[in-house]
Amino acid sequence: MANDPRTTNIGAVAIAVFASLFAPDIPTSLMNRSLLLGLCVCLLISCSHGFCSHGFAQALVTADPAAKQSQKDDPESKFITGDVMRDLQSQSMRSQKAVYGHWGNQGDRFSNWLNHSNRLIPVYTFGITLDSIRKKGSIYSDPERLKQLYGRVPEATVNPTATYFDQTELHQLQLDALDSGFKNIIVVIFDGMDWQTTRAASIFKQGQVSYEEGRGNGLAFQDECRAVTDFGLIVTSAFAAGAKTDVNSQTVISCSKESTGGYDVLRGGDVPWHEQSSMNYLMGLDRERPHNVTDSAASATSITTGTKTYSGAINFAPDGSRLIPIARRLQAETKMSIGVVTSVPVSHATPAAAYANNVSRKDYQDIARDMLGLPSSSHRNDTLAGVDVLIGGGWGEGKKSDRSQGDNFATGNPYLHQDDLRKADIENGGKYVVAQRTKGSAGREVLMQAAVKVADNVAAMNQSDQAERSDQPTRLLGFFGTKNGHLPFQTADGDYTPTFDAAGTERYTDADIRENPTLADMTEAALTVLEKNPKGFWLMVEAGDVDWANHANNLDNSIGATLSGDAAFESVMNWIEANEAWDETAVIVTADHGHYLVLDYPEKIAEAGAKAQRPVADPARVQPNAVKGF
Repeated sequence: MANDPRTTNIGAVAIAVFASLFAPDIPTSLMNRSLLLGLCVCLLISCSHGFCSHGFAQALVTADPAAKQSQKDDPESKFITGDVMRDLQSQSMRSQKAVYGHWGNQGDRFSNWLNHSNRLIPVYTFGITLDSIRKKGSIYSDPERLKQLYGRVPEATVNPTATYFDQTELHQLQLDALDSGFKNIIVVIFDGMDWQTTRAASIFKQGQVSYEEGRGNGLAFQDECRAVTDFGLIVTSAFAAGAKTDVNSQTVISCSKESTGGYDVLRGGDVPWHEQSSMNYLMGLDRERPHNVTDSAASATSITTGTKTYSGAINFAPDGSRLIPIARRLQAETKMSIGVVTSVPVSHATPAAAYANNVSRKDYQDIARDMLGLPSSSHRNDTLAGVDVLIGGGWGEGKKSDRSQGDNFATGNPYLHQDDLRKADIENGGKYVVAQRTKGSAGREVLMQAAVKVADNVAAMNQSDQAERSDQPTRLLGFFGTKNGHLPFQTADGDYTPTFDAAGTERYTDADIRENPTLADMTEAALTVLEKNPKGFWLMVEAGDVDWANHANNLDNSIGATLSGDAAFESVMNWIEANEAWDETAVIVTADHGHYLVLDYPEKIAEAGAKAQRPVADPARVQPNAVKGF
């Protein structure tokens, strides 16, 4: 069998799956460690017997008579589907060769890495520039400021010529915008989207390779120029890789007192298009420079509080003290409205860091309670006020037990328990008009009807100058999703037919598509409510499925998720245009961390995009003179 041309060594897949056992940001539902370990063993056995990856997949399918009966209709049993990007992804998985590119630092293998990286991450601004932090010079050129940031001067991190910023400075950038008179702050986070991911989506959308460096073009957030705009790069390394915590008492038992974060420009590169992708430094595996790689909890906490912390922390400092995110400060001090929108479960790390406190990102139910203003393990007696708008996924999930959520875990929905959903509902004396996935009803319509109802209530109360009454709800909770708690994964060509990847295969019914809104719909609904507050608002929008796609090494899904997030960004800009709010709205677009996609053959992606016949961005909208940065 060793010489059979069909035979493919799928040891890379086994290693990748094994790596996922320790990947902090892979969804819990995918982290059944026993099953994953068993899969590793099966994959390695298949290697030793010379099975090709497709043959191994067939063996798994045909072991079940029912699956065998339906195999003829199984899209994974067909090599060519007519969806070129999907076929490239399928071919990559089957061959474990770099068809369009590879994931990790080994160019001769399709994948040897499923997790995050320490890549420099792009940040784009609209309405504001980066000048308020740029004029101070890079933190990474100043040993004293580095010591304040990390608690020490990290080894090989001082770079006198550095032009990149730190992720924590995005918190200060928001404060600077408020000090400059902006009353609306919108932070759009593409979870896991690095420069390479952005470029892949741009290449596909345009059907051509149009840039090799810099800000780039082709996506809405690259081309938008109706307001002043800027571009820069940030370091995302966390204070520490993790900590020992107790979710029941909400205490940090132990955390490294010396930070293991930092950034070595000689190993990581001064810009992402000049990095040394064959090195393992950016994966956090360099023994000489083991600068830790952040997770989404620590990175989002950096953005919302300006503090570096340990991976897994939701607004907790390494010393165990609680941090107050900017949204809560604005809510308490200026009476601004607060909104959080995500395509993944509402209590996942990034949306959680917008508002909650928890020593562990995995304590989802308590995080959801914080966000809805209900008593939680972190706020038993000092219950938080709750956000004004919360829209995201998690609907329909169920779990019998979860030790990571502590003794108060309630059997049922692990992300937002049904009892808490009932308590939050205005129909049961709560504060929220609840819109959730409803059988037979279009998700967008369900959500927008609720949003308009809440917006009308807020407008009426503003006009009558009345105090808020319990029978006049001014808050919106949208709860949607499909299996695993997220919105259906959009693929590159705009449909919802993902191919198989390192996380398996997701398939959706017509109801899954129709009964869920898109991220753009969710963003529009949030703005419909938030705009009614004359004091302004703070809004986070997360395209969380970019991260899920990149964890699974699925570029078809990753491009689709990026384009879905780009559509949400367009919703934001269209709202600003319609409301003539350019002078009072500051928008920041960034990611919380990167992955490790390397584009070996970008022309393959361009060919796939051209055949998909996606509309190309209007070049007339691109005015380089209005764009600052690289």
